[in-house]
Amino acid sequence: MKRTDYISWDEYFMGIALLSAQRSKDNSSQVGACIVSRDNKILSMGYNGMPIGCLDDDMPWEREGEPLKTKYMYVCHAELNAILNHASGTGSLRGARIYTTLFPCNECAKALIQSGISKVIYYSDKYADTDSVKASKHMFNLVGIEYEPYQPTGRSVTLPL
Repeated sequence: MKRTDYISWDEYFMGIALLSAQRSKDNSSQVGACIVSRDNKILSMGYNGMPIGCLDDDMPWEREGEPLKTKYMYVCHAELNAILNHASGTGSLRGARIYTTLFPCNECAKALIQSGISKVIYYSDKYADTDSVKASKHMFNLVGIEYEPYQPTGRSVTLPL
């Protein structure tokens, strides 16, 4: 008889996005993303961090202050990193879905649209009232990209690392 307490696909892929977020060096927001094909194959992953070659210790991580001295001008978001990480892979992202721990900003929404992603499953929408997220939802609605909140099951998984 097979096991019946295994995790669902949604739990699995959101779990990978949550685990990926733990790679982020950002001291205030750790975001992860996992892109999955129609047949439940992982195509790519990403987390928010500085561009390759920009040493984390040399870059600003502040949230406030002069724009060039804050993280916002430099950090690559998890969704964009997942798309770019796939660029070295094979095949298209057309029709894929993305599991992300935070609803995508308008810049990431544009990249998701251009890459062919068809569905966004998000863990948190804490910036729902911002113009950035409102613009994302407007664009997703215009092009027919579905988006839905992840439904937490309350289960937890402990990994001995």
